[in-house]
Amino acid sequence: MAIRIGIMGYGNLGRGVECAIRQNPDTELAAVFTRRQPGELHIRTEGVPVYAAADAAAHAKEIDVLILCGGSATDLPAQTPEFAKFFHVVDSFDTHARIPEHFAAVNAAAKEAGKVAVISCGWDPGMFSLNRVYADAILPGGTSYTFWGRGVSQGHSDAVRRIDGVLDARQYTIPVEEAMERIRRGETPELTTRQKHTREVFVVAADGADKERITREIVTMPNYFDAYDTAVHFITAEEMKRDHAALPHGGLVIRSGKTGWDGEDTQIIEYKLRLDSNPGFTSSVLLCCARAAWRMGQEGQSGCRTVLDIAPSYFSAKSAEELRSQLL
Repeated sequence: MAIRIGIMGYGNLGRGVECAIRQNPDTELAAVFTRRQPGELHIRTEGVPVYAAADAAAHAKEIDVLILCGGSATDLPAQTPEFAKFFHVVDSFDTHARIPEHFAAVNAAAKEAGKVAVISCGWDPGMFSLNRVYADAILPGGTSYTFWGRGVSQGHSDAVRRIDGVLDARQYTIPVEEAMERIRRGETPELTTRQKHTREVFVVAADGADKERITREIVTMPNYFDAYDTAVHFITAEEMKRDHAALPHGGLVIRSGKTGWDGEDTQIIEYKLRLDSNPGFTSSVLLCCARAAWRMGQEGQSGCRTVLDIAPSYFSAKSAEELRSQLL
């Protein structure tokens, strides 16, 4: 029997989950929940109902796992603990500094309800988190580095779009090649933010907008651009649509460490992602975590989990026998 998946929110991430379900025959889309008018939302899967987000709890018996596809700034801190009272839930909360408090809130709600909640699923946090832990455990005498890009940062792009006179914007995070090559050679430098990444911004400005002011506001923006070398390019709306419509991303986790009696051997671990679609990949991770949440729930587990707490076999649609014979 297929795992019945509910999708909360039908933006880029929600649409990605719908596509991922199509590629995983042990899952099926049971319902989509939206804050828009349900009758005005047209999804791609035929015969699946669309309900108002406010009515989700009334459909709890129709859903095995609810995947929450909202944003980390305001949606998920409220939604995940609330919906964990009624469903097994999965989210992609990605504000690293606030994960401990988010975990605590969700854990309390899920334990009280007897549900399983898996938070912070995606590629960072998520897959990169796993690889940082594996590398740190294998090479305790070493240093880990994470590089993001080249790819579109949706949060940084949105921050630029909020500047007066900006009609549209895309911001690319770009790793510094020289820094990566130093680590690949076995060096373990202490690198500043500016030494690890640069940023490139493409802006569509309103007619008559002060481009010098816009550039200045971008490159000096605290917490977003002020600590980076940032290049700003002004382009037309047509160029934006033609050249920057996709949402690619990716990155690397690299750990350089030593083994041997006197640390004479240099060992390098590198994990790399190159993604045509950031939300497409993230949604695929979310669906794997939904499978894991359902399995843990079937075993009677409850409370909050992250990818660090779940055995790899729980993520896979393959049986334990298939995993041992095909992938071990």
